[in-house]
Amino acid sequence: MVVMLNRRQFTASLIAASSASAQKAPPIIDTHIHLFAADQKRFPYHPQGTYKPPAAPLEPYLDFVQKAGIHHVILVHPEPYQDDHSYLEHCFANEKPRGLFKGTCLFDATDPRTPDRMRALVKQHPGRIVGLRIHAMNPPGQASLASGPIKNRDLAHPQMRKAWAAASDLGLAIQMHFLPHHAPAIARLASQFRDTTVILDHMGRAGQGTPADLDPLLKLSAYPKVYFKFSGVGYSSKQKFPFTDAKPIVRAAFDEFGAARILWGGLGHSMPEFQQASKLLDLMFDYASPRDREHIRGRNAAQLFHFD
Repeated sequence: MVVMLNRRQFTASLIAASSASAQKAPPIIDTHIHLFAADQKRFPYHPQGTYKPPAAPLEPYLDFVQKAGIHHVILVHPEPYQDDHSYLEHCFANEKPRGLFKGTCLFDATDPRTPDRMRALVKQHPGRIVGLRIHAMNPPGQASLASGPIKNRDLAHPQMRKAWAAASDLGLAIQMHFLPHHAPAIARLASQFRDTTVILDHMGRAGQGTPADLDPLLKLSAYPKVYFKFSGVGYSSKQKFPFTDAKPIVRAAFDEFGAARILWGGLGHSMPEFQQASKLLDLMFDYASPRDREHIRGRNAAQLFHFD
């Protein structure tokens, strides 16, 4: 049976379709931002924090996110706070709109207490903690740390595997911040935890390794749950913006990982930074289709981190 619509019904149907289309507009998601409290008495940096950054507080950031049209954000819990997640929790409690944020946690992956501490944090903030960040930034020839600041732990340590297993059981990603020579060690772990999402922060800092390091890094794409994060491009460049010398690395990653496994991060705290980050994405992926760039800007992150 054919149903005929009068003009008013037809117009209403067009409006409804337009509204539905607008609601499904491609999201913009920043998968990598750090926030730092202005109130150092209430939210002090940890005594073992690896650096002391200037304040980048929540309140002005919320205004910026609204102006930039950023739909969701992954707050990457930073090293200055070490394993004190108080400011991350403050951001969750005071976000606008609700559901804007999810975040990562930072614990010593070689500490036997870490699995239980992760479980407690995830239970306290259901659906909010999406990853455990692990730092492996010690250069070749420099030993990993067994204690002290939470960074540069031995990726071959038996407890490391237990931390990965606990994160996997909790549905958390492993977010690796590393120098390229650590790629083979990451591959060994990824091969044991094939159902665990692994995120390669800041393009694996590919430009900070030797040419021989690039191939093992790119071979991590063989594991279907490994994602390449397009952020920190300047770390892999010897030039100023727009970091043209890093474009071959980005293209190689696009060819290996595909548009569906690239995330975008580091969109800044202000409109000039956001505009520069947007320009950089378009320059670095000028060979990619508009649909591919939509996936990189936010569709991949929306699916991976279960944003509505």
